[in-house]
Amino acid sequence: MIFTENKKEIRVMFTPFRDGLQSMFGGKTRINDILPAIEASAAAGIKHFEFGGGARYQAPYFYCGEDPFETMQKIRDAVGPEPDLQILTRSISGVTLTTQNIEALTLQAKLHKQYGTTWDRNFDFMNDVDLLAKTGQPIVDSGMHHQVCVAMMGLPFESKVAHTAEFYINVAKKIINSGVHFDSLCMKDASGTSNPHIVYETAKGIKAILPPEIPLWSHTHDTASTAIACYMAAIEGGADGVDLSVRPLASGTVQPDVRSLSHALRGTGYSLNIDSSKMGEIEDLLNEGLKDYVFNPVVTSADARVVGFPMPGGAIGPNVHMMVKAGILNRYSEVLAEFPVVVEAGGSWTSVTPGSQQYWLQAFNNVLYGRWKKIEPGYGKSVLGYFGKTPLPSDPEVVKIASEQLKMEPLTADPLSAAPNILPQAKEELEKRGLPTDEKSVFLVAAAMVPNKNIELNEGLRLLMGNPKIELPLKKKEEPTPKPTPVAAPPLPALAAPAFKPGPMTTTCTVEEAGVIKNYRITVNIPDNALTQGAITSSSPAVQAAPAGDNNSVPVYSPFEGEAPVVELNIKKGDQVTKGQTIGAVEAMKTNHAVIAPISGVIHEVHVRIGDDVDAGKPIVSIIPQGG
Repeated sequence: MIFTENKKEIRVMFTPFRDGLQSMFGGKTRINDILPAIEASAAAGIKHFEFGGGARYQAPYFYCGEDPFETMQKIRDAVGPEPDLQILTRSISGVTLTTQNIEALTLQAKLHKQYGTTWDRNFDFMNDVDLLAKTGQPIVDSGMHHQVCVAMMGLPFESKVAHTAEFYINVAKKIINSGVHFDSLCMKDASGTSNPHIVYETAKGIKAILPPEIPLWSHTHDTASTAIACYMAAIEGGADGVDLSVRPLASGTVQPDVRSLSHALRGTGYSLNIDSSKMGEIEDLLNEGLKDYVFNPVVTSADARVVGFPMPGGAIGPNVHMMVKAGILNRYSEVLAEFPVVVEAGGSWTSVTPGSQQYWLQAFNNVLYGRWKKIEPGYGKSVLGYFGKTPLPSDPEVVKIASEQLKMEPLTADPLSAAPNILPQAKEELEKRGLPTDEKSVFLVAAAMVPNKNIELNEGLRLLMGNPKIELPLKKKEEPTPKPTPVAAPPLPALAAPAFKPGPMTTTCTVEEAGVIKNYRITVNIPDNALTQGAITSSSPAVQAAPAGDNNSVPVYSPFEGEAPVVELNIKKGDQVTKGQTIGAVEAMKTNHAVIAPISGVIHEVHVRIGDDVDAGKPIVSIIPQGG
């Protein structure tokens, strides 16, 4: 049992306002909804907060219409000048999901420091120490506290080479020997899948080689209900600090509640530097501020299956929300079952962003299209070496397939040297639109640029042009139904000409069952004598405007039941297309999915524009069949 005669106070970084928001809502929360709880936390004496980076850099301007740097400034103003405010960065990816060069990473560190950051926790999902050292230098140069990470994960298969205590201790040794300055070291298990024994042995081994003035931190998630056991193991092994949260943004896919670990440590000689009795007021303010948000039970509940699909809480939450939006949550279990396959074939990199997202999207593609039939670009670039050296060798066959599909050769050079310099392009796009080209604006655009993504959909540009996308997980408000006023029934109008032709007609319907809404596309056959059998039709504008069936045209829909934005249109009205041709794409699960012409013919009408949301009931285009 954990116990010490020499009393020791464990430092806490308070995570509800970054990791909590990301793991529960994908970071999609408005700053003003959480500010009262932040102010109360500072008043309660909390001195160390996580407040930015990760998805809480992207989500504010991708989904909330808010400048992420301005939200950080609001938090700094709310807590005052003294508390430490910490961000999370991803080595060569920084706060993006793609690779960045040193110039962009240097600007990133400068802006974070400028907007109130004092600590930067930097990890590399490959545990590539060369990249950790090189990407850590801009953090050091900016004057922020540099917390370097050893990324951890429980493998869904047996290995005596990677993700053992010896493996992690060796990573720490390499960091120490790299010569890069760091102020603390974190054992970061983003998926909560390392077992307590490995956590204890790793903490003990790293603590033994760390300079005594360097604090050792431990980070995990409670997805598998083992976080308290792992934190106690880390503390017994010598950890000086841990990450904790508070309800309703605690447990499940987040960190444990402060009160849980405080209670577990009673009588052990260890205590926390946070007053757990103050958590009730903070919880009440969070409940009030988030009362209009939908808490999905998938992310609020423990799920022991995570030990077989090491997925971080910060990724489970966003992915579940994306699957719900796309109407495909019913395939969640299939994706989980494919997870061990993509982990082992990829080379067993650690399941933290962007590596976790790459695993997830490749598993999703394998389920949707067939195994390895569609390589997700990030996953493909990882097996090809563009994000660093994988802990274990990638499957040679998958490397070959990735190289062929992405038309990229495996990289043996320094990944930083191969990362594009996108700052000049971002500045050029701002100039084209007459927008400010200050450093923050340039970075907002650059950090939202993804290869092959239409620049008109760039979230930085949309924010700065005043038309950001707002997509919040809010409860649907029911409008009161007015009481009908009895009126005399009007005489029936004369039958109008039918708004449909005999033959097949496609329509949609919405079904709600147990709180789950699904859209279905239905085709019915209209008999030739429909009118003579008493069918009454309408010539209302809504019916006349329906594109399906117009001029015998065939509507083409999104492959997803739920909403997905149109991100690509390769055709225009009047174009000739052939059956099987890719005519556009929609985005679901952060990847593009082709919209295929089901027949050969002529584009009769394009019903959407790039950026529009569509579902299975809204045609993207309609095609007049060849010879029709």
